Amino acid sequence: MKKLVFLLVLALELAVCDCGTQTIANTTPATTTSGTWEAQLTGGADQASLLNFVTAFSLNNNNTVTSGPLTITAFNFFNDGKCFANGIDGSTESGNATLITNTADQVTGTLSYKIVSVTPTGNTLTMSGNLTGTSSGTPTTAGTLSNGVVVGKWTLTGAAGDPTCSVPEPGGTFIMCQGTNTCTPP
Repeated sequence: MKKLVFLLVLALELAVCDCGTQTIANTTPATTTSGTWEAQLTGGADQASLLNFVTAFSLNNNNTVTSGPLTITAFNFFNDGKCFANGIDGSTESGNATLITNTADQVTGTLSYKIVSVTPTGNTLTMSGNLTGTSSGTPTTAGTLSNGVVVGKWTLTGAAGDPTCSVPEPGGTFIMCQGTNTCTPP
C-alpha cells in the first residue's frame, strides 16, 4: 500500500511541476506588406483624376496586429497637375497602417496616406480608408499580404491663397490596390 501511495504522490508531483512549462502556440499569424500600390480617386470635381498615383511601401512587424508607419520607397502621380509637381522632389509622402490577421488568413485594418507638395508649397492630399486582403502566414511565421485593397475618403487642402487646390470634406472617395489587382472594390 505504501508503494502505491508513493507512486501516486510522485505522479502528482510530476504533473504539477510540468504545468508551469507548457507553452501554447500562437494560432493567429502576423502579416507584413510591401510592393507597389495604385490609387484611383473619384469625386472632388476635376481634381480627382489629376491625383491618381502609384506608390511602393512596406510595413513590417512580427506581432499578430501589425501597426506602424509605412516605409515609402517610391511615389509618382500619373498626371501632372497644378496642385502637385511630379517627380522625386515634388512632394513628401507619409502613411500609417494597421493589419489584423485572423486564423483564416483574412486581413482587415486601416491605412492612411498623406502627400504634401513641395512645389507649389503646402498643398496636402489626405487619404484614410479600410484595408482588406489575405495573408500567407502560419501560426509560427509572419505572412505577406496579397490582394490588398483599401477603400476610403480623401480631401485636398490648398496652400494659403490657392482655393483651386482645395477639396474639403466630404471630399471624394478612393480605392488603392496592391500589385496587379484591377483596382475594383471587393
